[in-house]
Amino acid sequence: MLVAVALSQFVRPLRAARAVVFDTDGVITDSARVHAAAWKQVFDAYLRSVGQNEMFDPVEDYRRHVDGRSRLDGAAGFLAARGLDTSDATVRAVAEAKERLFAQALREHGVVAYPGTVRLLRALRAERVPCAAVSASRHAPQLLERARGRDLFATVVDGTEAARLALPGKPDPALFLEAARRLGVAADRSAVIEDALAGVEAGRRGGFALVVGVDRTAGPTSAADLRARGADLVVGDLAELLVGEVADRA
Repeated sequence: MLVAVALSQFVRPLRAARAVVFDTDGVITDSARVHAAAWKQVFDAYLRSVGQNEMFDPVEDYRRHVDGRSRLDGAAGFLAARGLDTSDATVRAVAEAKERLFAQALREHGVVAYPGTVRLLRALRAERVPCAAVSASRHAPQLLERARGRDLFATVVDGTEAARLALPGKPDPALFLEAARRLGVAADRSAVIEDALAGVEAGRRGGFALVVGVDRTAGPTSAADLRARGADLVVGDLAELLVGEVADRA
């Protein structure tokens, strides 16, 4: 049973939002760790094959080059950062290998929704603030169903929809703008909640009224990096967007 939450119980920056667009991996579900692990296995194998000794860092390399991007863009971004082959054939081979590993891990282990995110979503629904889920991944609907969170969203714009509509990936704001359009609320009256640097930049480029960065890694520069890309507010967990929790990380 849902309990109504007064608008005054949202932290002040969120109170003016008339719609909220959530990223999926790392914001709604804990699936970012599964993506990172699959990327590490694939990238490490490739790096060894070309004689490199420095392996893929599933925290720093993931958040700087891969997180929030489509599989192809993520593969190309990391390979380019290492000065490696970014031909179409190599990028596709790496991306497809990662997809197989991720799908296998999802079947075997599943994912869960973050409790703080669920609390916020239920509060927003109680106040009739419409919400959308966005993801560069084609697995977003499946992830939300497995995490039992699909019913909390009015719409989902995932990688399949992006391909169908020919929407460019983050940091382009097209995915977020399409989600806001489906919710019937202009970007300048909506909030975006993202954990990826590319996603935060997309929210800022899209002219959203509020861009919230979610700092799950809590690294030495992670909060500052989110702010540098355009986050108005940085939190470690979305429960912090409800009054009474600690918000706005330095």
